[in-house]
Amino acid sequence: MRRPVLTALLALALAGCGSTAPPAPTAASAPTPQPCSPSTAIVGWSDALEGQHFAGRTPQPQVVGNLSALAALPDGRVLALSDRSVLFTLDAAVDRPLDAVALADPAGKALDSESLVVDRDGSLLIGDETGPQVLRVDRDGRLLGALPVPPDVTDRGRSNGTFEGLALSPDARTLVASLEEPLRDDDRGLTRLVTWTRPDPTSAAFTAGPQYALGLPAGLGVAELAPLGDGRLLALERGYDAAVGNTVHLVGLDPAGAADVAAVAALTPATAGTPVRSTLLADLGTCPALGATSPQAQRNPLLDNVEGLTVTGREPDGALDLLLVSDDNDSPREVTRTYRMRVTLG
Repeated sequence: MRRPVLTALLALALAGCGSTAPPAPTAASAPTPQPCSPSTAIVGWSDALEGQHFAGRTPQPQVVGNLSALAALPDGRVLALSDRSVLFTLDAAVDRPLDAVALADPAGKALDSESLVVDRDGSLLIGDETGPQVLRVDRDGRLLGALPVPPDVTDRGRSNGTFEGLALSPDARTLVASLEEPLRDDDRGLTRLVTWTRPDPTSAAFTAGPQYALGLPAGLGVAELAPLGDGRLLALERGYDAAVGNTVHLVGLDPAGAADVAAVAALTPATAGTPVRSTLLADLGTCPALGATSPQAQRNPLLDNVEGLTVTGREPDGALDLLLVSDDNDSPREVTRTYRMRVTLG
């Protein structure tokens, strides 16, 4: 009877001496932004949302995860869109939910909601890969309408590979959607930016506009878009390889001068005309890890399945403050992680 007692006491003594591993850090901030590339730096990261559940106005508590899109609000709060058909409102620190509403398509079915923008009137435009469709909803999740989707996207969009990113121009006249993967019959190295335009953002509905070809690095797809205010865009390129983990690129896109390929049935290097100019700003795998850990193999433990991006502010020197989020896919091998970054553009 004495051996179990002695064993337990010894274990407690060893624990008191610090023999157990310290808990993994859940957040870190750099004293000053740490460079990932000449234009891009990381400010900090946090896993504060990981494992949280919140009901809000949904029928039952929802995991605060599967986050695929972000939109910063003027008051500092952040909208976070789950691809499980839930819209969360997060506090300004992005470490706790304040509200949650369920979303549905016109038939009442759940969405594969992947992209999000806030329109000038406060309504939300949400890209759904199930349709594919772009729906307009209010902040309570009530359906207000839908945008016309080009037939080629409806007919030739790849499953789980369509409206992954949305960006609205500052004048609210142009909406841009990124197709995560090429349409069927398009070259595997070329995807499309699909646009809608309207002459008057206060009253007129969007109509389908030009499409532009965008080159893709091998194994990567477009996960998100954000407007820069001058016609250019920020984009996230993302991919995964079981041997090395995630690859995440922050990319600058410039559609100026790109050819309209809306009438091109099959994109190839020969038929794409002038594509969107793309500039690699940073490979997030080169960022300092800042003490981050990962539950799966990653070439940099800071990395995860990053899908969401929004611009949260501008510094006095013109640098943009960014917030990014990863989609944990309801997997114990992935994490709901937020990242604060800063990018300086020429």
